[in-house]
Amino acid sequence: MLAYIFWHRPKADVDPTAYENAQRAFHEKIDVPSGCFRLARLPFAQNGGYEDWYLVDGWAELGALNDAAISAARRGDHDRAAGMAAGGWGSVYELARGPAEIPAGVTWCDKERGQPTGDFLDALDADAIWRRQLVLGPAPEFCLSASISDERIAIWQH
Repeated sequence: MLAYIFWHRPKADVDPTAYENAQRAFHEKIDVPSGCFRLARLPFAQNGGYEDWYLVDGWAELGALNDAAISAARRGDHDRAAGMAAGGWGSVYELARGPAEIPAGVTWCDKERGQPTGDFLDALDADAIWRRQLVLGPAPEFCLSASISDERIAIWQH
């Protein structure tokens, strides 16, 4: 199971409600489990933004998701949401253990260099652990499921 996680922020002059409505409209048409969360703080920056999750079974399905996102049936919603964004960053994570679902809350962390991955994973206390596979931006190495937080508010989840 893979998760494509995409962080983004709206342009300064974009109404937050309009931005979230555009995100919902896009997510409603995606045919994979997805979620969009408003964040008080991005995991790699001091400012807030949004975090989108898209779950797929493997690499081929990730390519299909990419194609589907801009297909004729979704292009208008995609372009509307993208046109309101000031910037975006993404990464691909693989489920290392736990349920294959979008977590309600998360904790981001990195492993110390030189520490064996198995030892690191064994020491973590989380129901689910997602491990970064591709670095497409300033993404932390691991994502641990956590309880719901005031720092992360769901605006869409399917």
